[in-house]
Amino acid sequence: MAKAAVLLLLAIVPLLSRLLPFPSLALNQDFCVADLPRGDTPGGYPCKPQSAITADDFYYRGLAATGPTINPFNIGLSSAFVTRFPGVNGLGVSAARVDFAPGGVVPLHSHPGGSELLFVVEGTMAAGFITSLTNKVFAKTLHKGDLMVFPQGLLHFQYNLGNDTAVALSSYSSANPGLMILDFALFANDLPSDVVSKVTVVDELEVRKLKALFGGSG
Repeated sequence: MAKAAVLLLLAIVPLLSRLLPFPSLALNQDFCVADLPRGDTPGGYPCKPQSAITADDFYYRGLAATGPTINPFNIGLSSAFVTRFPGVNGLGVSAARVDFAPGGVVPLHSHPGGSELLFVVEGTMAAGFITSLTNKVFAKTLHKGDLMVFPQGLLHFQYNLGNDTAVALSSYSSANPGLMILDFALFANDLPSDVVSKVTVVDELEVRKLKALFGGSG
């Protein structure tokens, strides 16, 4: 009886992996290149047909140059998440590059889906994160060649300490770690300003100024 059950399981698993082409279920595949037009799912993007996969799916030049500027933070950001780099789908990895102009800052933000490992390529910067239970801050001054890790989901930041451009590369423990920037979450929304003032204990006039800065309404 036990032998029959094992044989049945061995027969079913390959069938399921063909019928359910998602990263966590494609048990007999080496990889699952994202089929982006089919949309995301809780298990990741569906797999692109093997016959349609080329070397270009595993290659990306998006971090070779400074990305678009994010105002008012004076930084350039380019990412290699699954939505831009389909080959990382299901592999639990992705990357990003940040270029900090003098005075540039990555404000308090979090990645709900993954931890971040930051590597300083050029310049000097301050970086740190805040714990969720005690609000304890862990911060360091980072120089060229230094690494710092930010645990998944925790608010963290970086800013340029020098007079020249600083550059950092980040890797993530997820193909799509997500990004929530605290300033945008608070002031780029359409909640009425008096409500934001109540829930943040920030003066309503200041809230209105910040909503104007970040493009919010209400």
